[in-house]
Amino acid sequence: MALDISLDDSKQGALRVALNGSLDSETAPQLSAALGNIDDSVSAVVFDMKSLGFISSTGLRVIFTVLKAQKSRGGRVAVSNMSPGVKKVFEIVKALPDMTVFANDQEMDDYLASFQRGDD
Repeated sequence: MALDISLDDSKQGALRVALNGSLDSETAPQLSAALGNIDDSVSAVVFDMKSLGFISSTGLRVIFTVLKAQKSRGGRVAVSNMSPGVKKVFEIVKALPDMTVFANDQEMDDYLASFQRGDD
């Protein structure tokens, strides 16, 4: 299955990455390339997984690479709208304690607004 990636950096300091399809060994390089040069002004990367149907260990590695890079410069990574199957994969590898998880778009938007206002 293919992967469609939509990047939205319209909110100051935040990059929203919407994923649609399957994040696996065939599509992970595509995501890695899309996120390869995240600007230093981006302090929060939010993965919207509403339309992500599958994630493999290779796909997880791309997300963990972004998490590691963001943490090294004081940034954050969050995920939202995970399906139960995708969420289970994150739980199995015990990744969720290192990330903020949002149940839906409204929670994520409220967080990003708060972050931009400096409430955090």
